[in-house]
Amino acid sequence: MNNLTLGFIGLGLIGGSIAKGFKRADQNHHIMAYARHRSTLDAALRDGTIDEALDGVDENLSRCDYIFLCTPVSYNEEYLTAIRPYLRKDAILTDVGSVKTNIHEAVEKMGLEANFIGGHPMAGSEKSGYQYSTDHLVENAYYVITPTPFSPPEKVEELRRLALSLSALPLILDYRQHDYIVAGISHLPHLIASSLVNLVKDKDTPEQTMKLVAAGGFKDITRIASSSPVMWQQICATNRENIQAILGDYIASLEQVRTAVAGGDDEAVYDLFDTSREYRNSIPDRSSGPIKKEYSLYCDIVDESGAIATIATILAAHQISIKNIGIIHNREFEEGVLKIEFYEEDASLRAVDLLTQCRYTVYHR
Repeated sequence: MNNLTLGFIGLGLIGGSIAKGFKRADQNHHIMAYARHRSTLDAALRDGTIDEALDGVDENLSRCDYIFLCTPVSYNEEYLTAIRPYLRKDAILTDVGSVKTNIHEAVEKMGLEANFIGGHPMAGSEKSGYQYSTDHLVENAYYVITPTPFSPPEKVEELRRLALSLSALPLILDYRQHDYIVAGISHLPHLIASSLVNLVKDKDTPEQTMKLVAAGGFKDITRIASSSPVMWQQICATNRENIQAILGDYIASLEQVRTAVAGGDDEAVYDLFDTSREYRNSIPDRSSGPIKKEYSLYCDIVDESGAIATIATILAAHQISIKNIGIIHNREFEEGVLKIEFYEEDASLRAVDLLTQCRYTVYHR
């Protein structure tokens, strides 16, 4: 698995993060990439993520052991056609799409099943683009692998080990099973978050009081509504049947909740919260499970000019990088009023110690 030549078509958040992860894992990997914007390739060359920038899908790809297709799902079939003439007989083409059925069907139609193994690193961000990619985005995240009936077993195992080299958790699934699962645990939550945000927008008071006081739980469960609308439109189009089925089940469950609330069925309402709490608590904690942990703290500050700048300066002086910082206007869930997020756990722990030493009241999450 050493000294592999890896090609990337598309170098956004996911493609860029996987390429950075491979380069971190083994500097001897030779990585080439093509992206629509030359500025992306120039940035990747400057920071050492890629060794070679391609002007297009061309004969250079014939040198690749693996080609990672990291473009929006709607472009997959077009790129499959373009890549096909340059695909070595023993090379593997894989993708990172969050829906697998369409590309598997396209691969089967083109007779490329022996050269294809589907992939879906289950990590991401509400941000998009190479500038937000990191070499650790997929750490502790499931990396689903969906072979075809003709995928060489030794290549499936090699791709599994490549995922492990990214510190991801490889999981081999049938592509149909994958699409049903993500409809429930990924696609439906995005629809719920977006529809809830729009509901509040439409039902808000003329003074926008709902928007003013929205904090805590509302922001937590609607964070993903900030994701790319183009990407999620395409996901809904490509996984329509599974989403329709599970969305129908969810609507039916909401009708049951409405009936229970309207009828004063306190036992049913209690069961709703009790069973959901038990199941939610059975999901592995974010610090040890496959979901990327948010490293953050909450800090009481004096409401005066320069208070936030003072804290930011203290952290910067000790080389502690901040991912995000902002005031919490509602203390419904948190005691502190200033929330600070970090990229790494070590940075958050150092910040807690430092700010505590500076006599700030800090609440660590």
